[in-house]
Amino acid sequence: MHIKVSIFQQQLILLDEDRAVREFFVSTAKNGAGEKKNSECTPQGKHIITEKIGYGARENSVFVGRVETNELYKPELRDLFPERDWILTRILWLSGLEEGKNKGGDVDTHDRYIYIHGSPDDIEMGKAGSKGCIRMRNSDVIELFDLVEVGTTVTISER
Repeated sequence: MHIKVSIFQQQLILLDEDRAVREFFVSTAKNGAGEKKNSECTPQGKHIITEKIGYGARENSVFVGRVETNELYKPELRDLFPERDWILTRILWLSGLEEGKNKGGDVDTHDRYIYIHGSPDDIEMGKAGSKGCIRMRNSDVIELFDLVEVGTTVTISER
């Protein structure tokens, strides 16, 4: 299996060999593509899934610092924490594979905490809006989580 993410199309495609198995609309960074630390951009290039977090968590489970908080997301919770970047349901933590591009120094995808993760249902997919991560609908991230393994490669490109 391999994942391709198109920032331009706001789409994630799961491939088996060269055959598309599933396609999902996603939401990448509002600031566009970029690898620099604190840029709030989505990093390009070749990556790998290094950790899968949230197996068995309920849909809409809230994660802070990759730890389940035992809260379930609802709009009232967002009203209490309006500045929180909501990471829900499942996390696929990415690491860059290209030294100096998305690995090491101030361009390290893993150290930037870049994930593929679930998000609130009212977050629009198919439109850039994240702080660097790749957001998915909760049902979609559960499906993807169950189909991929640690070690699955992920290629992120503008096109």
